[in-house]
Amino acid sequence: MDGLKSSLGAVHIDDQSSKSQESVKKLICQSQEAKKQAYCPYSKFRVGAALLTHDDIVFTGCNVENACYNLGVCAERNAMAKAVSEGYKCFKAIAIASDMTNQFISPCGGCRQFMREFGSNWDVYMTKADGSFSKMTVDELLPISFGPQDLLRKKET
Repeated sequence: MDGLKSSLGAVHIDDQSSKSQESVKKLICQSQEAKKQAYCPYSKFRVGAALLTHDDIVFTGCNVENACYNLGVCAERNAMAKAVSEGYKCFKAIAIASDMTNQFISPCGGCRQFMREFGSNWDVYMTKADGSFSKMTVDELLPISFGPQDLLRKKET
C-alpha cells in the first residue's frame, strides 16, 4: 500500500489527515489483513484489529484462542498491548474486522473497558467483511464509564 512504511511490527501512515476516507480505508484494510493471522481453532471466529496512534503509527493484532477458553486474547487488546509495549498510549482510532457479512463486528465488553483505559474520545471503526463500517467513539460504546481519573476521586474512609 502506498503511503505506508513498516518498521518494528508497526506501520507509519504518511497521510497528515488520519480522519480522511483514504486513511480509514487503509486502517480497515490493515485490520482485515491482521484477521488472517487469527488463531481460533475452537470458535473459528477470526478477528483482526488495526490501532492508529496519535503519531500515525499503526499496530495490528488478532485474536488468539487457548484450550483453556478464558486465557484467549482479543484482537483489540492484542493490538493495544503491542502499542503500549512500544511506548504508545495515545490513540486516534481502531478498526476491527471479522468475517461477518450481515452485521458490524463490535468489541466485547472487556475490550471496551480496555480501550477506555486510554481515553474515551477516540474512534472505533466496526466493519463488515466487505469493508463497510460503522464509526463510534469509545465513549459511545461505553457510556458512563469507569476510567483512571475515577481512582483519584474522593473516597469515603
